[in-house]
Amino acid sequence: LFLFVFMGMVGGYTSSRMFRMLKGTRWKSNSLWTAMLFPGFAFAIFFMLNLLIWGQKSSGAVPFGTLFALLCMWLGISTPLVVTGSYFGFRKQPIEFPVRTNQIPRQVPEQPWFMNAFLNVLVGGVLPFGAVFVEVFYVLSSVWLHQFYYLFGFLFLVLVILLLTCAEITVVMCYFQLCCEDYHWWWRSFLTGGSCAMYIFFYSIYYAFFKLQMARAVATIVYIGYMFIVSFGIFLITGSLGFLTTLAFVRAIYAAIKVD
Repeated sequence: LFLFVFMGMVGGYTSSRMFRMLKGTRWKSNSLWTAMLFPGFAFAIFFMLNLLIWGQKSSGAVPFGTLFALLCMWLGISTPLVVTGSYFGFRKQPIEFPVRTNQIPRQVPEQPWFMNAFLNVLVGGVLPFGAVFVEVFYVLSSVWLHQFYYLFGFLFLVLVILLLTCAEITVVMCYFQLCCEDYHWWWRSFLTGGSCAMYIFFYSIYYAFFKLQMARAVATIVYIGYMFIVSFGIFLITGSLGFLTTLAFVRAIYAAIKVD
C-alpha cells in the first residue's frame, strides 16, 4: 500500500510524458485522472462493501478510523505526488516520433471479418489466461478458503509469463492490424492486453458458484466486489503493458523506414 502511494510521482510523470507525446495540453486534467481513477474506483466499491458488512454487524468490517487513514494517504500523499510528477513530466521535451505523420488521415480500407476489433480483443486474452488459470485457482483457494500457499517463487514465474504473453499477443495482433492498413492501434492494443482480466473475473465467478459455499447474498456481493477490483487492477496493468510494448514495436518498425 505504501509502495503504491509513494509511486504516485512515477505514475504522474509517466502519464504526463505519454499525454504530451500524444499532443495533449491539459496536463492538470490528466494528472487528476491519473490520481483519481483507479484509487477512487477501488475506494468507492470498498466503502460500499464495507457498509454491507457493517449492516451485518460482522467483526470483519474495517473501522472508520482505518478508512479515514486510507483516505488521507490517498488525497494527502498520493495525489500531490502524482500532480508533482505530472508537472515535471510535462515540462520535459515531448517524445519524438521516428517519422513524420501525414496531417490528413488516410481512409482505412474495409477489414476482413477476422480483424474485427471485438473479436481481436476477445482472442487476445485467451492465451495469457490459459497460461495462468491453474495458478489463479490456487490463489483463490488460498484467499477465500484459507488454504496455505507456499509456492511464491512459482507464482512470480507465472506473473512473468502472464506479462510476457500479454506483451507478445498484443504485438502480434497489432502487426496483423497494420498489415491490413488499419492504423488505429492504440486503444485496441490497450484493450487486447487487458482482456485477460475479463477471463480472470469470469473464472472467479465460476469458482464462486462451484467451489465456494456462500449461503448469504451479502457474502456473494462482497466476493464479486473484491474480485472486480482485483480484475480491474489486472486490466489496467496488462493493458498498459500491451500499449507500451506495442508503442515500442511501432516506433521500432517505423524507425527502420528510409524516407528520401
